[in-house]
Amino acid sequence: MPETDNIKKTRLDDGSHNKTPDSIPQKWIDSVAPHVDSFNWFLANSVRLYLNNSAPTKVLDSNIELFVESMTIGKPVLDGKPMYPHICRQMGITYEAPLLAKLVFRQDANQFTVERIIGKMPIMVKSTHCHLHGMSPKELVAHYEEDTEVGGYFIINGNEKIIRLLNTSRRHDIVSYIRPSLSRMGAQYTPYAVSMKCVRPDQTTQTLHLHYCRDGSVSARIIIKRKEYLIPVALLLKALVDTSDREIYGRIVQGDTEHSMLLDAVEIMLREFKKKALYSREQCLSHLGSGFRLIMREFVDAEMDDIEAGQALLDNFVLVHLSTHRDKFNTLILMVRKLYALVQGRCSVDNLDSVMNHEVLLPGHLWNSMFQERVRMYCYGLSSLIRKFNAKNTKSWETPIKKACESVPDLCQKMKTFLSTGNLTSESGLDLMQASGFTVIADKLNYLRYMSHFQCIHRGAFFAEMKTTLPRKLLPEAWGFVCPVHTPDGGPCGLLNHLAVTCKVPIDVKGRVDIEDLLSTLGLTNTVPSIHASIRHLDVMLDGRYVGKVAENIAEDLVSKLRFYKVKGLQGVPRDLEIAHVPYNSTGGGRFPGIFMFSGPARFTRPVRNLLVGEEEMIGSFEQVYMNIACMEGDRRANSTHQEILPTNILSAVATMTPFSDFNQSPRNMYQCQMGKQTMGTPLSAYPYRCDNKLYRIQNPQMPLVRTFGQHDYAVNNYPTGANAIVAVISYTGYDMEDAMIINKSSYERGFGHGSVYKTEYVDASSLAETNELRSTPQTKCYFHNVGLNGQLHEPSLDEDGLPAVGQLIKEGDPLYCVYDPIAKQFSVKKYKTNEECYIDDILVIDPHNAHDQKVGPEHVVIKLRYNRNPVIGDKFSSRHGQKGVLSQLWPQIDMPFSESGMTPDVIINPHAFPSRMTIGMLVESMAAKSGALHGVFHDATPFRFNEKERAVDYFGEQLIKAGYNYYGNEPLYSGISGQEFHADIYLGVVYYQRLRHMVKDKFQVRSNGPINSLTQQPIKGRKKGGGIRFGEMERDSMLAHGTAFLLNDRLYNCSDRSTACVCSRCGSILAPISVTGTERGEGTMSTDRVDYCRNCQTDQDVKVVDIPAVFKYLTAELAAMNLKSTLTIK
Repeated sequence: MPETDNIKKTRLDDGSHNKTPDSIPQKWIDSVAPHVDSFNWFLANSVRLYLNNSAPTKVLDSNIELFVESMTIGKPVLDGKPMYPHICRQMGITYEAPLLAKLVFRQDANQFTVERIIGKMPIMVKSTHCHLHGMSPKELVAHYEEDTEVGGYFIINGNEKIIRLLNTSRRHDIVSYIRPSLSRMGAQYTPYAVSMKCVRPDQTTQTLHLHYCRDGSVSARIIIKRKEYLIPVALLLKALVDTSDREIYGRIVQGDTEHSMLLDAVEIMLREFKKKALYSREQCLSHLGSGFRLIMREFVDAEMDDIEAGQALLDNFVLVHLSTHRDKFNTLILMVRKLYALVQGRCSVDNLDSVMNHEVLLPGHLWNSMFQERVRMYCYGLSSLIRKFNAKNTKSWETPIKKACESVPDLCQKMKTFLSTGNLTSESGLDLMQASGFTVIADKLNYLRYMSHFQCIHRGAFFAEMKTTLPRKLLPEAWGFVCPVHTPDGGPCGLLNHLAVTCKVPIDVKGRVDIEDLLSTLGLTNTVPSIHASIRHLDVMLDGRYVGKVAENIAEDLVSKLRFYKVKGLQGVPRDLEIAHVPYNSTGGGRFPGIFMFSGPARFTRPVRNLLVGEEEMIGSFEQVYMNIACMEGDRRANSTHQEILPTNILSAVATMTPFSDFNQSPRNMYQCQMGKQTMGTPLSAYPYRCDNKLYRIQNPQMPLVRTFGQHDYAVNNYPTGANAIVAVISYTGYDMEDAMIINKSSYERGFGHGSVYKTEYVDASSLAETNELRSTPQTKCYFHNVGLNGQLHEPSLDEDGLPAVGQLIKEGDPLYCVYDPIAKQFSVKKYKTNEECYIDDILVIDPHNAHDQKVGPEHVVIKLRYNRNPVIGDKFSSRHGQKGVLSQLWPQIDMPFSESGMTPDVIINPHAFPSRMTIGMLVESMAAKSGALHGVFHDATPFRFNEKERAVDYFGEQLIKAGYNYYGNEPLYSGISGQEFHADIYLGVVYYQRLRHMVKDKFQVRSNGPINSLTQQPIKGRKKGGGIRFGEMERDSMLAHGTAFLLNDRLYNCSDRSTACVCSRCGSILAPISVTGTERGEGTMSTDRVDYCRNCQTDQDVKVVDIPAVFKYLTAELAAMNLKSTLTIK
């Protein structure tokens, strides 16, 4: 085989799929890092953060205080032994660890200590408290896990649950916005506002809003327990530090005397505050404390005075990320300045839908916020129970404490409910915009779908309900951070996105970054510019803290030197520090100018190459907007300072696996990202040890001949999703119209597309007594058994243990298992009710009851059923380019077209699939895979490897020429029916085809009669309920177009709600006729014969019986209830 040094013909097969790897792919570990690392941060810091920030809880009037002295999160155990994840999956239980706490009750010098387990904490798989942590691939396999197991999920009741990443507002950044709805807050309020999301060290958040009023003053809005409170900003400024009106005026105006509106507004704000007659800081604090002490019962004790209560308000609800009041004062001044600049039009509104103003809500940070609140609520609940049990006010308080500790609910129960349902139950709301949709099941439909769960990031449930499309748009700021093609094409389009392959989310909370001395040497100053200053200055902020100003003429030099120190790791500058230089806009508007630096966690960061230093640099989504980054080598300009490392870094992991995606129209790449996750592939290897509700498996998978580097980096080839098929592009037999495809029947018989579906059924024998299937007492211990008192099998088709044999064929009505009640001495046999036959793949005994006793069988078992799903007409297939098709016919091989060498295609598709969809990547893949099969090479299909000078068609065409085939992949084919050569050469090659999970056996519905709606008498909907399918207006039109109008009478009437009704032909009423006897009509006769009688016309001569739909009678009754009369004309 001829070899070449061209990178486009790289051997991507290293044989690693044939053996257990020595390590897990690093790219796969990096994809799950935001989940695992953030939870590890929680395990390492949550207890310390709570103990440092918590205050004792008052229990009784006798000055008894409760506080938590220590807490320890253990590792999962079951019956005193280590509990591994596979046990939880099989038993359907939660992977959790005990939470041990030492509770101290103190009264003066006396104290009473209680040490107990206060809850069981769900543990994330592969976290530091997981038994799988640190295991090698071989050790993982020994514990019945995948060799590529990376964790990142919880196991709740046997189901794998993920806390998905969410977009939230960027922390410690002043964001300006205009909302007309803000005017409804009061007569003096306007739509102008700014806000800052502040994050405490324990990652709980508190957002501060400033609102511009019509008189020029500013009000602050804070949220306490989901209720909003408004405070004049001047009051906050005076309460923070001892300051004067002159200082506040000078700090806000900053020497800007040109804008009279600004001067007047500040004067009005200070003049209005004068009316409150608060002249000192202590008076301001006392005023705040007296108004908020009842609201802040968690932070204010009865012994505190109003000044201390006001201090607590500032500490816990105003710019909570700052530790000193001077820092809070300086930052609040800057927020006021930006608000005034927004009102004057000197700065524009910040785009709240832009990635530059977003960060990631990490699972570990959300989990810690919930944990901190649950511990506080646990202490409050415990103190309430102690007061309840000590109603008689006895002197001995140890007894009620012990009783209350036994009665208090599990601390982690609501956290488990959160993982199970995705619904957040919180007293404060955790400063979030949604209360549901936080968790999803880690669906293992195939490897790509499972992998994408960890990289998806959702905009939020709040935005899914909005009618505007602004949050869904793909903005330029998302370049390199969010994949432009990996998003659904339905309702979640643009809201459910995926991180790019190189996008990293920092986890570590560094605390305060101390680089102020370095900034001072580079030109930072803390002085306020004078009125006559000739040089403009830029504000400098570091993690939401105002640190000073820098002259505009040296700002660019300061940023350049600081970036150099960042890349080199010098002068204590963090390597992931985000440095955004926002210059003055000469035309007015634009973003508020300044130098903004961020070093906190949960930001979007990614690597690029710093051309000035020659090394990689981690940049953030905020600073990227103000940088000059070249994409390719030829894109460099004179002012380019950075360059992309690889052009494919803008794509997500799933999007990088589409071969030659740069040749396709972008919607096709979007469709492939979705269809690749719907493929019936190989989701895992440990099938015998998995008890998932539903698993798919392809029987004869192959690795693709054409693959990308992404497939190699993520070890996707170990979990293939399809097979390499010989595909001919030809219109043949007419069964290939409208995206239909023809499959060679012999290929089908050799196993092409064959697959299986595994379903699991958990059976608890004891629960059958509670459901009255067995007449016994609730204390009865039922078990699986099939041998009667005479020693004979009660059910011949089942084994002695009452369970079917592994490999047994089960059809509808066959016994599935037999349960025995030893008290009632009776058997209960459960029948298989599904009409699709299946095989017993495996039976797992979860918890045997008295396994040593041969007379007693197991109580809990898991029955795994296998359904063979070979392709049938109507099943869906797809290439890796969004070209999906439906199997229309299995064509005999003897009638298939054949080439000169006698080769017949496996699949025939219609040529009309290409022109409108422009999936040129599929044509290139066909050529590449064909040449790869001929030369024994796995070709590289990574996007952006070819260009106008080095064309893909030339490269692969030369490979085909060397193998003796046509340059463009065409071949002469002969008709399988007549044997004559076709007039045109046919495009014949190899394409990797995938079978989708959409199968006819899961969706077909057939019924002649069945359940009906009791109100309308029409068929109900739902396949599982035996209902019908919707016959809508378009279906009606198709019937009319085909000239089969009378079929409508059968479908919509005879087989639906046909009924009879009495109608009066004189008055046309359907409601007036009733059935009465002669006596009821008042005729004086004793006749019991009933006749139809019209109450309106007072006669029975004109009442006729007609056939009408039953729903029409219901409609008439509803109209009559609204005083609308319906009249029918009887002919």
